[in-house]
Amino acid sequence: MSNSRHVPVMLQRCLDLLAPALQRPDAVVVDCTLGLGGHSEGLLTRFPEVRLIGLDRDKEALRLAGERLAPFGERATLVHAVYDELPEVLRRLGVPRVQGVLFDLGVSSMQLDEADRGFAYAQDAPLDMRMDQSTGISAAEVLNTYPPGELVRILRAYGEEKQAKRIVAAIVREREKEPFTTSARLVQLIRDALPQAAKRTGGNPAKRTFQALRIEVNGELAVLERAIPAAVKALDVGGRIAVLSYHSLEDRLVKQVFAAGAASTAPPGLPVVPERYQPRLKLLTRGAELPTEEEIAENRRAAPARLRGAERIREDVE
Repeated sequence: MSNSRHVPVMLQRCLDLLAPALQRPDAVVVDCTLGLGGHSEGLLTRFPEVRLIGLDRDKEALRLAGERLAPFGERATLVHAVYDELPEVLRRLGVPRVQGVLFDLGVSSMQLDEADRGFAYAQDAPLDMRMDQSTGISAAEVLNTYPPGELVRILRAYGEEKQAKRIVAAIVREREKEPFTTSARLVQLIRDALPQAAKRTGGNPAKRTFQALRIEVNGELAVLERAIPAAVKALDVGGRIAVLSYHSLEDRLVKQVFAAGAASTAPPGLPVVPERYQPRLKLLTRGAELPTEEEIAENRRAAPARLRGAERIREDVE
């Protein structure tokens, strides 16, 4: 286990952003992406009164985070759930409103470090990529069974891969000879399929395809599209939400939800804006905040991170 897996991304900044909402004596904060519990440990340590609810769809992550957070006893409640299930989880726990919500959307470092999960393109592993291995289809099934047009769409939309057509043509040719089972063969195929110029830019040439497969296998964007508005809805007035995203698709989604919440919905030209049209959210970050150079030097996984925060400033008026 490398030490880098224990460094939570932009931890101090996340804590500072949530702090004003978590000073209240009965504050509840939800860590929607528990992972190995690094951010949760930071929250429980810095805010000694706070009660934490931690969600993760990965049972192994829950087990490891449970060990890490054991010293905090009853203050931490860990739940096996995907983060768009937040409303049901809160209902089940009898918590009507929360004061803070944190999302760290990066693939948990544990999943990247554990070879047999097939998330990483740096080592050969079965092509699985499911965050919850008890459900859903694997990356291998996507590669072996999806129609070519659908694969091209996924690589373009989720991987922002300009060479999607070339890569998919090679995948379709190869899967007819023998179905895909491991990551090394896919990485090699992508290297061979790409023109020289495309290989010179931006790290491992397989990175974008792997990202696209991971998002598809876990339904990540669809889940996020439900989860961010649900989290905003669960916030008390004065409550705060912080979201760390790692690629432009996630960041765009978060930006859209926050911007819509922070905008007035009044028809133009009203002399006085009635309550029901006034913004629900106040943005706490100017655009997306980036990690510092020192932090990136300490933890390379922080490099692509983008942080956005918002505060709930009024109730929804139905």
